[in-house]
Amino acid sequence: MTATSTTQPGYRVLNPATGEVVEEFPTATDAEIQDALARSQEAFQSWKEVPIAERAKIVAKVADLFTERADELAAIITEEMGKPLSQSKGEAEFCTDIFKYFATEGPGLAADQEIKAIGGGRALIQRLPVGPLLGIMPWNYPYYQVARFAAPNLVLGNTIILKHAESCPRSALAIQQIMDDAGVPAGAYINVFATHEQIADIIADPRIQGVSLTGSERAGAIIGELAGKNLKKAVLELGGSDPYVVLDAEDVPAAAAAAWEFRMENTGQACNSNKRMIVMDDIYDGFVAELAKQAKDLKPGNPAEEAEGTFAPLSSRAAAEALAEQLKDAVNKGATLHAGGQLQDGPAAYIAPAVLTGVTPQMRAYTEELFGPVAVVYKVSSDEEALKLANDTQYGLGGAVFSTDEERARRIAQQLEVGMANVNGVGEGADIPFGGVKRSGFGRELGPLGMDEFVNKRLFYIGD
Repeated sequence: MTATSTTQPGYRVLNPATGEVVEEFPTATDAEIQDALARSQEAFQSWKEVPIAERAKIVAKVADLFTERADELAAIITEEMGKPLSQSKGEAEFCTDIFKYFATEGPGLAADQEIKAIGGGRALIQRLPVGPLLGIMPWNYPYYQVARFAAPNLVLGNTIILKHAESCPRSALAIQQIMDDAGVPAGAYINVFATHEQIADIIADPRIQGVSLTGSERAGAIIGELAGKNLKKAVLELGGSDPYVVLDAEDVPAAAAAAWEFRMENTGQACNSNKRMIVMDDIYDGFVAELAKQAKDLKPGNPAEEAEGTFAPLSSRAAAEALAEQLKDAVNKGATLHAGGQLQDGPAAYIAPAVLTGVTPQMRAYTEELFGPVAVVYKVSSDEEALKLANDTQYGLGGAVFSTDEERARRIAQQLEVGMANVNGVGEGADIPFGGVKRSGFGRELGPLGMDEFVNKRLFYIGD
């Protein structure tokens, strides 16, 4: 085990709206990592014995604190990763919904389930905690991503070691404070500023029983390999390039405006964003024109102020530059940029929201995830063509189909190769399971399925 990593910049707050390094934090020492492992295992021995109803009451207190501190929490992540302030507050309040859902529904979801024993006797499936878990969480939703991992597992009786993104140290510490203030026992939730090498050591440690990662494909491949090598259960929520199929619309400008609003959520930095808009040819021109209208003349703005007609930065200058390169590649190979796409002067991380058409398989934008404010629109002339294009991707997170004829939309949505298929809307909420297939990862979070990942589904059999 090495004390520090030489391949990562360390934990720091770098305001993407200014390019200024605001605060730096030291990474954990090897002794601190070992202490965290020992405390997590020790806490598990007592936490699992606390009745689930009592654990749920503590998790309900966590829920309340996210709303009570929403303004403070919002200001933290707006500075850390550039999310518009109102969206930052909404994210904190959504965490209340998640913790409250599992505090309320969790005990029932984890209750013993009797199954038919054909040979006689009585057979039950019990859902029991498995032990300390490692969570590796991303920067794009600093609170929400942690909530959907931590809430069900704390109710179940597992304990958590949480490694957050290097760019989100203040939000990571704010979550730790909420856990402590809500009465989560010492050691049951531990934030660590671990290095990449230390992550590998944590996963290898026999006390750790599972790992959950939300992040890039590259990170998922690394963590999946480490988990497999050490025979640890893993949940991986990775990239997405979700199709958003519009077959027809009574009001084309309104449909396009709704698609644009969804795409611009979190400045386009959402795994399940509508990154590929697939539009029927008879409404295509009007749809693209409205998107371009929405994008035109937007100016860089302070995400803490959210003035009308402005856009927020991406999470980092590197992210903005990478997105600009993807756009450049597409345009150089024949795609049409209808609006936006300009990389603003550094060191801030602004890139103008863009509308792109004419993307072909020869372009990076066809196969790669565009993690930023870019609406890519494809023209199709039949339902069959729309479905083929929707499934022509290595990803399989979510997808949506829109039509005034619900049955027509259902037929296509039923054939989407995704973990979340939607008709005339996108299902989201604490009670709605989230996860994908193909290179978007495996496992589910939120909803009833979120209680079923890191559990010992033990058979308990009683003979006649």
